[in-house]
Amino acid sequence: MAKLNVKPTRGELSKLRDRLALASRGHKLLKDKQDELMRQFILLIRENNELRQRVEEKLVASMQEFTLAKTLETDQIVQEMFSVPTKEVNLYIDQETIMSVPVPRFHIDIEDQHQKSDMEYSYLASNSGMDDAIEATEASLNDLLKLAEIEKTCQLMADEIEKTRRRVNGLEYQIIPNLEETIHFIEMKLEENERASITRMMKVKDMN
Repeated sequence: MAKLNVKPTRGELSKLRDRLALASRGHKLLKDKQDELMRQFILLIRENNELRQRVEEKLVASMQEFTLAKTLETDQIVQEMFSVPTKEVNLYIDQETIMSVPVPRFHIDIEDQHQKSDMEYSYLASNSGMDDAIEATEASLNDLLKLAEIEKTCQLMADEIEKTRRRVNGLEYQIIPNLEETIHFIEMKLEENERASITRMMKVKDMN
């Protein structure tokens, strides 16, 4: 703690008391914000872990099925089947605010390209295992998007929690103690001056 470099006057004392009251209110608001951010962050982390596990299981299963199905076709046929995309995916990003933290919200629009091209993925050339694997991968797209959204939100909220923590600690361990020490010093100094003034007055009265 360190005493602030101010003059020990009643005017400064009043100003410091106002600053202390403001700092105390700010500390409480920031502490409440930190607690709420932590609560929501923990909920998001749990949701992220559950969703990631589910997505990874689905993708691993579909990739294993695709790898097995690909062995039943020649490399040339597989390359021809996927030479031209059959769908166009457009990503749109909005923003939402959580406890003053702007976080992304992802939306996709899938457009069928069959009408735009004569070349497309051929269900006749593929086998059932490959079809199932492709459909399973496509079905995981929304979960993948949600996972990316949650992980980015967690990152942004973690940054905000750290910034809020630094502000809370700055107020709690530096600004508020310094103000309190300075206020105590000025109060003691004013009391000392008041006692000295009374003593002088008494001496002058005795002299008369």
